[in-house]
Amino acid sequence: MPTQKVVQTRCPECGSDKVVKDLGMGEFVCSNCGLVIGEDIADQGAEWRAFTPEERKTKVRAGTPIKYSHFDKGLSTVIRVGKDAFGRPLSPKVKREMWRLKRWQMRSKIHASKSRNLMKAMNELQRLSDVLNTPSSIQEMAAVVYRKALNEGLVRGRSIKGMMAAALYSAYRFTKNPRTLKEITEASFQDIKGVSRNYRLIVRRLDMKMPIDKPLDYITKIAEKAGVSSDVEGLALRLLIEAKKKYATAGKDPSGLAAAILYIAAKLLKEKVTQSQLAKAANVTEVTIRNRKRELVKTLQLKL
Repeated sequence: MPTQKVVQTRCPECGSDKVVKDLGMGEFVCSNCGLVIGEDIADQGAEWRAFTPEERKTKVRAGTPIKYSHFDKGLSTVIRVGKDAFGRPLSPKVKREMWRLKRWQMRSKIHASKSRNLMKAMNELQRLSDVLNTPSSIQEMAAVVYRKALNEGLVRGRSIKGMMAAALYSAYRFTKNPRTLKEITEASFQDIKGVSRNYRLIVRRLDMKMPIDKPLDYITKIAEKAGVSSDVEGLALRLLIEAKKKYATAGKDPSGLAAAILYIAAKLLKEKVTQSQLAKAANVTEVTIRNRKRELVKTLQLKL
């Protein structure tokens, strides 16, 4: 049976929008009155047929999509030396020629300093992504940010690892994913002051409009890490909204504020959660939680 596909076209004869594309006949036909609206439609599909999934897989010629997190965007040429296209072993003379081609092809990849820089940077990005469980979308965005910084000449004279950590942090910030600068610098073994300096440089020179971190984005993450119940999490969200209305969250570290509001909610519901648990989950000090707790209790007029 020829395949039919409904298209969004209106029939000029009866005004019906039930127009089908008959791929077998190459026509647009109104299913209401039978009028042929268009004919001789070009087939956009493949010129070959496949009857099994394995056969379809072997006949597909499209490669993987471009990945900016690969230094060559995943479009590199691979020269194999062992066998020819028919699976027959190569002669010693041809093998020597193929090895020579492969060697020069590898040299041409890393001949330019920019290519060598990208190779080191993308290896570091892959390592950081594995340590931090970074989603592929954020990883790709970090790679794009780093490539733009490299084209602008921002990497010259600076640490590749430090710039990549800053690019990854900017990708997390831009996509509103709760990752602190301290977490990223610890994973990259870089100085937090140097990474923050690189981050400010990237944002300024690339003209990136970064969204402001909100404590609301950190509550779920900290609650899961600290093992807090959903009731405490829900109460913390309501208290945070109330504190925001009274301007008690302005200018405060969102991670420390979220940990403090979770501690207050746990105390109100008489759930046993220590400040050290929340401090470890939020990657802040216990002193920060105590200071934020004192301010919030006073602003919200609570009795613990």
